[in-house]
Amino acid sequence: MAAVYPVTGAGAFDTTPSYSGAFIPTLWSGKLLAKFYQNTMLSEVTNTDYEGELKNQGDTVRIRLAPSISISDYTVGQSLAYEVPTPSFQDMQVNKGKYFGVQVNDVLAYQSDMSLMNMFTEDAAKQLKIAIENEVFFNSFVTEGPAAANEGATAGAISAAYNLGTDIAPIDQATPENVLKAILRMSTALDEQNVPEDGRYLIITPFDRHLLMQSSIAQAYFSGDNSSTVRTGKIGMLDRFSVYVSNLLPKGAAAKALVAGLSATSGGASLTNAKARRTMIAGTKAATSFAMTINKTEPLRNQTDFGDIVRGLAVYGRKVTKPEALVVAQVGSAS
Repeated sequence: MAAVYPVTGAGAFDTTPSYSGAFIPTLWSGKLLAKFYQNTMLSEVTNTDYEGELKNQGDTVRIRLAPSISISDYTVGQSLAYEVPTPSFQDMQVNKGKYFGVQVNDVLAYQSDMSLMNMFTEDAAKQLKIAIENEVFFNSFVTEGPAAANEGATAGAISAAYNLGTDIAPIDQATPENVLKAILRMSTALDEQNVPEDGRYLIITPFDRHLLMQSSIAQAYFSGDNSSTVRTGKIGMLDRFSVYVSNLLPKGAAAKALVAGLSATSGGASLTNAKARRTMIAGTKAATSFAMTINKTEPLRNQTDFGDIVRGLAVYGRKVTKPEALVVAQVGSAS
């Protein structure tokens, strides 16, 4: 390969090896979207039923909800009463957008032996996954959050008997047995909400997985295909849950409110008496709706240098539509 053409300063385009490839916007957009879903956990823990209706940032997707039908006692010969079900719906705003932009110098592109398309779509998909999942996890699981009966020290829609932790008194996760007990409480909270067993998921931090896998009981119950771990973080099945591991779960420092996983080091708003804690999340896909598309991916010539620019815009919306199918536990002990 020819010697790398010199550039000024630190060399914004001076990479080893340099970049090359062709710009095909339609294929780029489709491939980037496919790679996003191959790597993200969102496709595993949210429903994307309304994605086909998503067009532009600012759109509203109207989600129609099934009404509850009344059941009455019957006696022979009585006159039957008929009700007119009241239609209901929720609106999901498509009001979130994130973008990427890259530039490639003509000289370095000519000299390179690597595929620009594969290189950039791989990394853009990874970075989109991190940025979007981080935002969705916090705002869906904390800001919107689960039903009141599915969190706190008195969780349980029927019994109010399950401690899932609070800001000032998180569950002590000092032992593997405590982790397993907390997971069983989350499972039972879903049972008391009559949430179907099929399709349940659990998301835990790497530290809680480390604790959990030290339990012989958990090891005996775990089953599943570990080949999916690289793609989605799934590590197996436990008590009807598909278990996933993520570093992006909301966390809170001592005397601070919960923040998104990537913001944990910067802390949140002051919260008196709050303890250092992290979250474990459980639910089903029915709890949260998510819709995302690569709205625009386009190449253009760099107006200030010889080269090409590629930029992409990812537009998405998310909403907790069934909070009763979502459970949040706050757990403690240093990680």
